[in-house]
Amino acid sequence: MFHGSGLFALLLMVLEWTRPGLSSPLRPICDLRVLDHYIKEAWDAEAAVRACKDDCSSATNFTVPLTRVDFDVWEAMNIEEQAQEVQSGIHVLNEAISSLQAFNQTDVIQSNIDATIRNIVSIRQVLRSLSIPEYVPPTSGGEDKEMQKVSSVSELFQIHVNFLRGKVRLLLASAPVCHQGVS
Repeated sequence: MFHGSGLFALLLMVLEWTRPGLSSPLRPICDLRVLDHYIKEAWDAEAAVRACKDDCSSATNFTVPLTRVDFDVWEAMNIEEQAQEVQSGIHVLNEAISSLQAFNQTDVIQSNIDATIRNIVSIRQVLRSLSIPEYVPPTSGGEDKEMQKVSSVSELFQIHVNFLRGKVRLLLASAPVCHQGVS
């Protein structure tokens, strides 16, 4: 499996950014094959969690972002609104997956939790390279229409995969910095 490769890619990006003489941030990562790599990592973690059944259960509900996309609504949004929705979803996924660390987990699930958290850090780094600012949603007591509850660890990991395949892919594919100079 590629558990360490996300961390390795992140390390390479940070080393490139901090190299002496570089005055600009990371070069934009516009190649969707990079995202495909992270989707594959997320899918591997989801498959492992799905396979462990009873050992990977949880007695809690998780708040996760909706993964469905209404393309008419999405296309009507400006890039800042799309970025805010994606960053908000990534934040909520990170919170939900990180909350699993509080439970006494098997080695299998713990390694997949760790890999998924590294995956999210790498996705955030890709977004940062595209000049997409990080967004943390305000903590409000009301229900967010872009969120839902799931009750199993397997569903949580499946939502992560679907979110990457859907909204994150759409945002990366339309990032303005990737289309500069293209006529």
